[in-house]
Amino acid sequence: MSTQVTIREYAKLTTAVVPLGNLDCAQISETAFDWLCDLSARFNRGGATLLQVEGRRSLRWDSYVGVLETPCGTRLEVLPKHFEQGDCERESRALLRKLIQAALSLKPRQVSVTGLELFNAPLTEWVMGQFLNELDRLVKCGIRFDYKRLEEEQRFLRGQLNIVGQMRQPLGRQHYFQIRHDVFLPDRAENRLLKLALEQVFKATQDAANWRLANELRSILAEVPASRQMQADFRVWSCDRLMAHYQAIKPWCELILKKQMPIAVAGDWQGMSLLFPMEKLFERYLETWFRKQLDASASLKSQVASEYLCDHDQEKMFCLKPDLLIVQGNKPMWVLDAKWKRLDGSARERKYDLSEADFYQLFVYGQKYLHGKGEMALIYPRWSKFKKALPPFQLGDHLRLHVLPFDLTDERLYGVELMSLPLSDSYLAKQVEEG
Repeated sequence: MSTQVTIREYAKLTTAVVPLGNLDCAQISETAFDWLCDLSARFNRGGATLLQVEGRRSLRWDSYVGVLETPCGTRLEVLPKHFEQGDCERESRALLRKLIQAALSLKPRQVSVTGLELFNAPLTEWVMGQFLNELDRLVKCGIRFDYKRLEEEQRFLRGQLNIVGQMRQPLGRQHYFQIRHDVFLPDRAENRLLKLALEQVFKATQDAANWRLANELRSILAEVPASRQMQADFRVWSCDRLMAHYQAIKPWCELILKKQMPIAVAGDWQGMSLLFPMEKLFERYLETWFRKQLDASASLKSQVASEYLCDHDQEKMFCLKPDLLIVQGNKPMWVLDAKWKRLDGSARERKYDLSEADFYQLFVYGQKYLHGKGEMALIYPRWSKFKKALPPFQLGDHLRLHVLPFDLTDERLYGVELMSLPLSDSYLAKQVEEG
């Protein structure tokens, strides 16, 4: 029997008894504890930090969010640590879903106002529900069939006679025909992948509504075989105009079948795994937001890799990749970097909890991409102790660095007027109205 454990970033996991309902500390079984320790060791060997071991009975989770299922049945749901008041669990789930949608370019389809309020379901159930709803819509529109060539032996002649096979017939079976013919079947790569994902959802879901819908769809797609060569079928997924109605479900199918997992959990265990680095989610969300809000005359580039830190022996070394780069005509560029970290705007004695390494990083970006002249920004999530932009940091005579807060609830970037970012007139007018 599976056990659902919900925590948030940097929470403590322990085998000791702890009060229920605490998102910053939760109890897990000893088998789950041991498995997570082994998983953490594999992550460390790969250069990533999943969690820290604190003694023999406790673990400290790092900045990964999503869902992880252990072999013993413990399903660990990790939410962003962003909200401090109200229903933190519900609001954090809603925020995580919004960030995942932006990061993977997913387009969830909500059919009613009631659906918009179903934020209490765990992340995995939400993903499976979205997949089932898209599959249900697809089935109602009609799945694509294709011709499949069959070679078989029959008592009657149909299609094309296989002359070579017929000549090799033994004497006692000359009354049978070796034939080739085409059959119009739903057995094609896209449908096989959807059937495989549907079978996984049917086995994994614990939500009654999802199970019922999955069972209905299984009966409808009973004649479609599940994919046995997942990677090969994904490679031949058709994107022509006749398959346009399949495009909405493809990202959900990839998510279910782990082809597009941000973090792959190695090993023999194949439970539900959906882990995302929170900083990458925040970065991808800001990229999506800027693409919507930029003025038409400006363009946005992400992870640009055109400059290097130094030259060595006639070769360039240490590629520099700022998160975002905004270009507008012949004007100087704007360099932006996203950081998922809480700042304290009143703690000047602690340098607002800023990282010195981040400043060195932005200084190098400014020298290489802006040639020491222009505007740059570090963007952090907005919260109760960091509500407005900090005074600019002067990194040179003509190079300034701004530290700006981004409100994930209102989808608003504070302090854009300090940098003269080329945002659309509609967004700037809205900011003026809201003050």
